[in-house]
Amino acid sequence: MKKNVNVEELQNALRKLFDQYRGRKHPLDYQDRYQLIAMVILSAQSTDDRINELAPKLFAAFPTLGDLADAKPEDVYQYFPSVRGCIKKAKWLIALGKELGSIERIPTTMAGLTKLPGIGRKSANVIIRESGGIAEGIIVDIHVLRVAPRIGIAKGEDPKKIEQQLMKAIPEEEWNTAGMAFSFLGRETCRPTDPQCKVCVMKSVCAYYRSIKS
Repeated sequence: MKKNVNVEELQNALRKLFDQYRGRKHPLDYQDRYQLIAMVILSAQSTDDRINELAPKLFAAFPTLGDLADAKPEDVYQYFPSVRGCIKKAKWLIALGKELGSIERIPTTMAGLTKLPGIGRKSANVIIRESGGIAEGIIVDIHVLRVAPRIGIAKGEDPKKIEQQLMKAIPEEEWNTAGMAFSFLGRETCRPTDPQCKVCVMKSVCAYYRSIKS
């Protein structure tokens, strides 16, 4: 079994991975950028499936960003009381309504998005990617935090450091694809326990797979 992987082998495997997931929509079931940004905020420390279940009633009550502007936190978080940080997130959504007012004013850049309440780099990367914007980074969610070090393309547990390593290793034109490709791989194949290594497109260059086969 080979112990090292050269750059060409790694890039070939990454191309296969990116092609496998290229263009696939994020699991959050949003209908427009207002719903996207709201659901991204709600999904922090929760699951996409749970937010997909709760969001329709929230958006029925508050169809637009402007509808949130005059709401009170208790009016909003009643639609997602089981979500961690529900009161804080309700306040963030109301602040978005007051600050932006309409979907047209939602920023399209990393700098603009990360100035908003409840939006960090990961969330901004998701919003930019799903909006078809120009990537300024790579999505690093809980799945990417697991998958990238397993493969050996990044080290550590700090999302910001992982993102910087990925941005150096992956061509900029693939940044919008890369994060969600790693995320989908982690959701479907490279699971926390019982990873399905034998069917993984990355197994030929994966440090974790080489370690269990040696």
